Amino acid sequence: MSQPNTPADNSGAPREPRLAPRPLDRPAVDPVQAAAFGRPRGVEGAFDKLYAPASRNGGPIVARPPAPESLAEAFGRPPGAENVLLQRPDGDPGGRPVEQPEPPLWSSAGDPWRDPSAAAVLGGPALSPGEDEDEDEERRRGALLSLPEVLFGRRVKPVALGLLGAICLLIGAVGGVVGWFAARTGDSLTGSATIAEATAGKERAPGSVAEIARRVSPAVISIEVVSGESGSVGSGVMIDPQGYVITNNHVVSLATSDRQAKITAVFYDGTRTAAKVVGTDPKTDLAVIKVAVSNPTVIQIGNSANMQPGDSVIAVGSPLGLQNTVTAGIVSALHRPVTAQGENGEPPVTYDAIQTDAPINRGNSGGALVDSTGALIGINSAIRTDGGESGQGGSIGIGFAIPSDDAIRIARVLISNGQVKHADIGINAASVAAETSEGAQVVNVADGGPAARAGIAEGDVITKVGDRMVRNAAELTVAVRAHNVGEVVPVRLVRQGRPLVVDVTLGSD
Repeated sequence: MSQPNTPADNSGAPREPRLAPRPLDRPAVDPVQAAAFGRPRGVEGAFDKLYAPASRNGGPIVARPPAPESLAEAFGRPPGAENVLLQRPDGDPGGRPVEQPEPPLWSSAGDPWRDPSAAAVLGGPALSPGEDEDEDEERRRGALLSLPEVLFGRRVKPVALGLLGAICLLIGAVGGVVGWFAARTGDSLTGSATIAEATAGKERAPGSVAEIARRVSPAVISIEVVSGESGSVGSGVMIDPQGYVITNNHVVSLATSDRQAKITAVFYDGTRTAAKVVGTDPKTDLAVIKVAVSNPTVIQIGNSANMQPGDSVIAVGSPLGLQNTVTAGIVSALHRPVTAQGENGEPPVTYDAIQTDAPINRGNSGGALVDSTGALIGINSAIRTDGGESGQGGSIGIGFAIPSDDAIRIARVLISNGQVKHADIGINAASVAAETSEGAQVVNVADGGPAARAGIAEGDVITKVGDRMVRNAAELTVAVRAHNVGEVVPVRLVRQGRPLVVDVTLGSD
C-alpha cells in the first residue's frame, strides 16, 4: 500500500503536514442596522464605483445622480434656450430683460401662469425690497377705520359703540368731580382772612437763641430772700433732680446771717416754693440751696474748659427782678481773676472768671451762662461798672461768671459736707506796680505756714505757681486754689533781682 505524499526539505527528509487556516469569527448582523446602512438591493461592490470617475480629458466629475426624466422635462429649459432668463429683470416694465441676448419666451407683459399654454417662465419680482415687511406689519395691525366707517359703515357692533360712549361719559364725570373738589379746596386754603387778620409764622431753627432759651429757662429759677423790711433778689440753676440749686453766696447771705429770713424759689411757670440753704463758700461766692419740688427740669452741665474767646453764650436769669430774662453775647476772655469784698464781714471773694459781654445786671447773680448748645458753662456772678467790680450799677458790657467746672466741683462738696476747703500758701500778697515788674509781692508770711517752711520771705515777688503765670495778687490766689491740699507745687519768685524756684507743700485755708 502506497504512503500519502509528504513534502520533503532539501535534505530529502519528510516534512510535517500543514494546518488549514482558522475560520473567521463573523458576528451576526443586526437586520435594522443592515437596512439603514447596507447596500441597496441590486448593488454590488464598492460605493465609489456606482458612478464613473472623471475622464482623462478633464471632464466634470458626476457628484450626484441625474434628475428623473419627468422632472427634467417639467422644470428644465426647453431645447435651445440655454441663454434665456426665466425671471424678468427688476425695473423693466416692458417685460424685456436688459441686455437680453434673445427675446423672452413670452410675447406680452402678462402673467404667463394665467395662460395654460404658456411656457414655464416667471415674470418680474412679486414684491419690491422691503414691501413684504410692510405688508406683514399692516396685516398684524389690521385695517385702520375712519370715523364715518366706525359710526356709519356698520364695521363696529352697536354694543361696542354704546360701551365706548358710556366710558367717555364716566371719564367726563370723574373729571368734573375732581375739578369741583379742587375748587372747593382752593377756597378753603386761601380763605377770606384780611392782611390785618393774618398771622405770620415764625421758624425757629435748632440752635437759635429762642430755641435754647425755651429749653434752658425752666431750669433757671428766681430766688427771693426776705427778712423783715429788707430783702434781695437773685437767680439760681437747678443742677440735680433731688431739688439742689446752685447760686451765688451773696444772693442768700442774708439768710445765712439772719435765721428769720425766708428763701422763696419762683419757677418758670410761676410756681413758688420754700427753699433752705445747704452750704455756702464765701471765698468763691457760691452757695447751694434745696427746694421741695418733684421732677424738676435740670440743666445740662457743660465743660467750661472747652470754651474759647469769641464763643457765643446766653445769660438767663432775673435781672432787677425781671424773671426769665434772656440776653446773648460772646466769651470776651478766659481766666480773668476777679476779686470783691465779702458780704457781712466775710473774707474777700476771688475766683478765676469767664468774662462775657452778654448784658448782666443786678438779679442775674446766680443765673446760668450757657453755650450755643444750651449747656451750663458758668454761674453769673458780677459785673464791671463805672464804680468798680461790684453788683451795684448797670451793665457796661463787662460781666463775669464762675466757670462751671469749678462751680459744680464746689457744689458737690457743699452738698456732701456743707463746706469746702481750698489750698493755701500761707502768705498775704499785693500786686506789683506795672512799671516795676509783674507778679504778686509777699507782704507777710504766716508763721509755720507752707510758704514759711519753703523759705519764702517778705518782699519776694512770686511770678509763677505751677504752670500758671502770676501777674497780680488775685491771680496768685486762683493759681494756688487750682491745686489740691497737700500737693507739692513749684513756685517761681524773684528775690532782690535774682530768680528762684522753691517747692511748696500747699496747706488748707
